Amino acid sequence: MKNRFFLALALLLLWTGVLAQERVIQMLPGEKWWGAVTDLGIRMPFDASTELSFDLARQNFNNHTTPLFISDKGRYIWCNTSFAVTIADGVFRITPHHGGSVNCVEAGTNLRDAFLAASAAHFPPSGTIPPELFLSRPQYNTWIELVYDQNQADVLKYAHAIVDNGFPPGILMIDDNWQKYYGSTEFRPDRFPDPKGMVDELHALGFKVMLWVCPFVSPDSQEYRMLRRKGYLVMDAGRDRPAILDWWNGLSACYDLSNPEAYAYFKETLTALQEEYGIDGFKFDAGDPERYLEEDTRPFDGKSFDTDQTMLWAKLGLEFPYNEFRACWRMGGQALVQRLGDKSYSWRAVASLVPDMIAAGMLGHIYTCPDMIGGGEFGSFRNVDQARLDQELIVRSCEIHALMPMMQFSVAPWRVLDAKHLAICLKYARLHEELGPYLVEQAKLGAKTGEPIVRSMEYAFPGQGFETCIDQYMLGDRYLVAPMMGPGNSRSVRLPNGRWQDENGKVYKGGRTYELDVPLDRVPRFTRK
Repeated sequence: MKNRFFLALALLLLWTGVLAQERVIQMLPGEKWWGAVTDLGIRMPFDASTELSFDLARQNFNNHTTPLFISDKGRYIWCNTSFAVTIADGVFRITPHHGGSVNCVEAGTNLRDAFLAASAAHFPPSGTIPPELFLSRPQYNTWIELVYDQNQADVLKYAHAIVDNGFPPGILMIDDNWQKYYGSTEFRPDRFPDPKGMVDELHALGFKVMLWVCPFVSPDSQEYRMLRRKGYLVMDAGRDRPAILDWWNGLSACYDLSNPEAYAYFKETLTALQEEYGIDGFKFDAGDPERYLEEDTRPFDGKSFDTDQTMLWAKLGLEFPYNEFRACWRMGGQALVQRLGDKSYSWRAVASLVPDMIAAGMLGHIYTCPDMIGGGEFGSFRNVDQARLDQELIVRSCEIHALMPMMQFSVAPWRVLDAKHLAICLKYARLHEELGPYLVEQAKLGAKTGEPIVRSMEYAFPGQGFETCIDQYMLGDRYLVAPMMGPGNSRSVRLPNGRWQDENGKVYKGGRTYELDVPLDRVPRFTRK
């Protein structure tokens, strides 16, 4: 009788999703896999030698995640919820959360077959792209220069320096700490005496203006009291009060976007902010899933935990064409601008840009920017003068960005580089602008087909031995790009079958590896003859 009781209880828990069923999937001989976590691109492809464990409800590795793995043998794995996974000994052990299910699908014979089948089934392209300016001009972000001291005078100084140094104006993002406190949409009057005048001046210089926002609300503020009264905040799992969540800027309450009224109210406040000051859009930061764990929070709809709240945050961003996200769950194929998570000022970080951008594309994020040039971790640039800065690193990072769908400056190159290195950065900012029409064309193609703009060599040339190539890529369907991802001035490049021509007009026979001279102002790139 006792055994029957526990069996019945276990079946009930399985049915309700409390007790999840592990799914075991064996890799095929020689099979390679990509997916799940953008920030693990540097470790892809996963294969029989991989040993790795993570939980997508608790770990997004500071970037985009999707419950998807795709294989160079034409298979893909999809889960309809977040999951925990262990990869070891050529086996995936996947445990879905919240009653989810895991499927392994035979979709074709190669990586492209698997990706396009997964895209069509689970994140079909929307047919819409973000505003073309994201792709056709460099972007600029005030974070590294101003950090938490965002203020009108220095924002304008930064913008004028962009133009005065010959860089093309584009999108300018004013980062964290422009507002009075979290949850407020008022500019700090001590730092922004005339925000409307500032935005008008930025527009006159040729910039579109975006503001940093987050879903958090400072406790003991008038916004908190109003939102609590209306029931618009995520509640504490164990107490009859809003949850106070621990995030990188402190302890805050948080909007509950599973409440349709809260969602509509947040959208209305952002729209009013646009109308009052002429703001063009928003950088939607935070929203990471580990803030909304089931043991800590009680959402309005009773089911939107961890990654579900992250996805609702991204859906709010879709209401505004000028948007940017670092943390995102699913939402592949949508007109959302993604950015790689903040990277350090280091050669290791530079080396991760290409594989992480490939990983982002494999998760369906077509419109992605590779973090900030030189790195987005502000601590790396504190108290670093020009004499101690590795200017080669900044230049190589800039070159990689220029040959990507988007490029974003934050540290001011005219402040940290000498004339020689600054001229190279300017050259590549202008090259990106020249590539603008092509990048827009590729974005529009992706919006119809789902194809990523940044494609791994294995995706583009299956069966030619490129499975583990992580230092060259295809930019759309035309350009093979082989940037320098470490110090030095030479590298090897392996060309696919056929005839290829480099940017200087030299023709190469494909199916071979070549040693190339790569002086500081060169990024080798090839087109098929």
